[in-house]
Amino acid sequence: MSDLECVFRTEWGRILSALISALGDFDLAEEALQEAFSSAVIEWAKGAPRNPRAWLYAAAKHKAIDTIRRRASFAEKQSELVVQEESRPNTTTKLEEDSTVPDERLRLIFTCCHPALPAEAQVALTLRTLCGLTTEEIARAFLLPTPTIAQRLVRAKNKIRKAAIPYRVPSAPDVPERLAVVMAVVYLVFNEGYAAALGDALVRHELCAEAIRLTRLLRTLLAVPEPELDALLALMLLHDSRRSARVSPTGELILLSDQDRTHWNQEQIDEGCALVQSIFQTGPIGPYAIEAAIAALHAKATRAEETDWKQICALYGRLFVLHRSPVVALNHAVAKSMAEGPEAALPLVDALESSLGDYHLWHATRADLLRRLGRTAEAIAAYRRALELTHNAVEQRFLNRRLAELANR
Repeated sequence: MSDLECVFRTEWGRILSALISALGDFDLAEEALQEAFSSAVIEWAKGAPRNPRAWLYAAAKHKAIDTIRRRASFAEKQSELVVQEESRPNTTTKLEEDSTVPDERLRLIFTCCHPALPAEAQVALTLRTLCGLTTEEIARAFLLPTPTIAQRLVRAKNKIRKAAIPYRVPSAPDVPERLAVVMAVVYLVFNEGYAAALGDALVRHELCAEAIRLTRLLRTLLAVPEPELDALLALMLLHDSRRSARVSPTGELILLSDQDRTHWNQEQIDEGCALVQSIFQTGPIGPYAIEAAIAALHAKATRAEETDWKQICALYGRLFVLHRSPVVALNHAVAKSMAEGPEAALPLVDALESSLGDYHLWHATRADLLRRLGRTAEAIAAYRRALELTHNAVEQRFLNRRLAELANR
């Protein structure tokens, strides 16, 4: 990954949220920031500036002002912004020196998650603006067509503009009712970082770190502890603790059962397990708490053979009662296969075809069960279908290895 690509991944959300705060316009801010990155391709050819974030922020503000000057309908905004910027020379040196980039990301996430917006649009808009995910990446996260997500983004931005939705963090009494969607957004951000839908890397560390950081910030907003928010933090910490063991030095995917557990982050495991223990002692127990408890059971097993699959299977059953998702049902089937054998799980997986038939992990899971049952030809067909559906290079290499192993039997 180039230096500019790295800056894009790590700084997009912070710069864009600051621009939205300054400009009051989602589309204008995003357009200006995209132009700033395009300029950086040329300007940074001989090396990045001392402060890349500040350079991009200042460059984008200048470009936004140029755009406003060309739009007569923005005359009022022009007078407000040009006064602020008129005395600032448009030079690379000055851009490097402008180091003030306010952190407005918390405002942005609550604006994107405003109750006036449909829940699915809230999530899509936050992933697009806060994390800089492409429309295609968001569509992969939702298992939906790209045009559907594109329409949601356009409608959400139009709604924010027409309804004059405020760009602010809600007052304390309003936070709880807004929290559930915000947590769902944060968890999707984490999941995109933990298992990237596209690209050459399985893990996008900056997204995992951003989701964890946002969760810690959200916890500070609440006057009283919120068990599910604590559980979400625990869940992400426990998953993220395995990050460095999930991919080999050569970039190959390593399954949980084959990971070197000495490479897991014990500090994150300790914090996550302590949070889980506290939640289960005080309650109430929600979906994130159950998922965190499952992750804690994996974390506590010093060897794969010591994993308490029966307890994990029971927890997935309890989770499905609270959250009847086909993906939860798929995970329950995987746990059942480990606790009782692949023959007990295959009918459960097959029953999910109508809802998960276009999901690469459904085909990969089914292929693994068929492989373990010795049904090689069917396993090969399922692995091939999984390979067709995944767009992540690391996962593709893993599936190709599985196919090669079966072909050599």
